[in-house]
Amino acid sequence: MIKIAPSLLAADFTALGKDIKEMEVAGADWLHIDVMDGIFVPNISIGIPVVKAIRGITDLTLDVHLMITKPIRYVDAFLDAGADILVFHLEADEPQNIQAAIDQVKARGKRVGLSLKPKTPANTLIPYIEQLDLVLVMTVEPGFGGQAFMADQLDKIRAIRALIAAKNPTCELEVDGGIDPKTAPLVIEAGAWVLVAGNAIFKETDRKAVIDALRG
Repeated sequence: MIKIAPSLLAADFTALGKDIKEMEVAGADWLHIDVMDGIFVPNISIGIPVVKAIRGITDLTLDVHLMITKPIRYVDAFLDAGADILVFHLEADEPQNIQAAIDQVKARGKRVGLSLKPKTPANTLIPYIEQLDLVLVMTVEPGFGGQAFMADQLDKIRAIRALIAAKNPTCELEVDGGIDPKTAPLVIEAGAWVLVAGNAIFKETDRKAVIDALRG
């Protein structure tokens, strides 16, 4: 079944608890939490204290996406705060440090994922794919919500789906960026299992209807 992970970056931060409870009622599978440092991406968002607060009010899976440089520095802190899945960018550090961060998450018994920017090719995952629980394909340039879906990423999604099928069939394939009821069928057809959506969900009154439409 297709999983929907509403992106809290698009939620109302003055009523975050209320929005999270609405996501539970609306049938969300995960909550997607974008962490930005202003260095790896040109924006700053929430951090460890907010993740900890969210963990305290929901049992939904917390899918924490680190858009930060040298993510190994914060693996333990975000896991301690309550992340269930910790995802960081392959481009964010040297290969040996990316491997060390993967090992660190695994040693804590949590799920680990790697994310790719739009210009990063699928084959860069090959050294890591057998160790991953999730691959996140960005279908916008990371850093800001509300961007238009990049259809040229569909071939990459297909290539990663083939890589997963060959090397690690239980690995989940997640897509984030410009996902709405029109683009969702495209990424599902290309092989995505988990869809991240922000504005498409939070800007609508009937959020359950949107989640149902995204799921197809």
